[in-house]
Amino acid sequence: MELRQLEYFVAVAEERNFTRAAERVHISQSGVSAQIRRLERELGAELFDRSARTATLTPAGRAALDHARAALAAAGAVGQAVGEVSDLIRGRLVAGMVIGCTLTPLFEALAAFHRAHPGVELSLLEDSSDRLVEAVRAGTVDVALVGTAEAAPEGLDALTIVSERLVAAVPDGHPLASRRRVGLRDVVAHRVVCMPPGTGLRTVFDRACAAQDLRPSLALHASAPDALADLAVRGLGVAVLSASMAEEYRDRLVSRTIDDVEAPALLALVWRNGRSPAVRELVGQCREAFGR
Repeated sequence: MELRQLEYFVAVAEERNFTRAAERVHISQSGVSAQIRRLERELGAELFDRSARTATLTPAGRAALDHARAALAAAGAVGQAVGEVSDLIRGRLVAGMVIGCTLTPLFEALAAFHRAHPGVELSLLEDSSDRLVEAVRAGTVDVALVGTAEAAPEGLDALTIVSERLVAAVPDGHPLASRRRVGLRDVVAHRVVCMPPGTGLRTVFDRACAAQDLRPSLALHASAPDALADLAVRGLGVAVLSASMAEEYRDRLVSRTIDDVEAPALLALVWRNGRSPAVRELVGQCREAFGR
């Protein structure tokens, strides 16, 4: 008894027709018929009643059908299990990271993954968040740490790492530095320095401005928080940052939460559902490294 004979048997039983079954398994009708005959001889019983126009199961065929399906499922599971092990032995995994990211737990997760699966070739790609999200959707990047305005970008699974309000960061002596409360209209009354389009923080800022029909004067933009802080320190604009970004520069800048922008800027790990065991392993390492 061979697995292909069971496959042909199940196909005929489900299609109730030898011709359609042959098309389904991509061999000739005579080939299907011959293999079914061989199976019947081995079992010592006819599996189909061929007297009518449709192929109907005999009592013996009905008794065999569930077992044939189970045997095929078991064989498929064996192949999947071996494939998953192989993927974790000699696969390839591409991780993405938004430009300017300074969170080291991702590196810790990659290192832990490499120690556990040294045969998997690891690659790390830096890019803008929007391009990384599209690359994950397209399958050219397996998992990526991105800035986003949504908890889960459409079509992807996501793990939120950071969720923070927007703040305005200015040097001492700036008019906003002496104010206890700052709104978005107060911020855009000055020149602004911000992340470039395509980043999660910039998306949150742009949406908030559009909701209030505000048109900010965007003096400059930069991908790295360090650069935005340096620009703000030199009086080139109010830096729009996340709370943790601004905290890094508290010795040089005064930060104020933008009161009327409640939507947070998110940093999230994103991946496609149903991807390889290597991706699932790395996501697990990231959960541990980030304490999620």
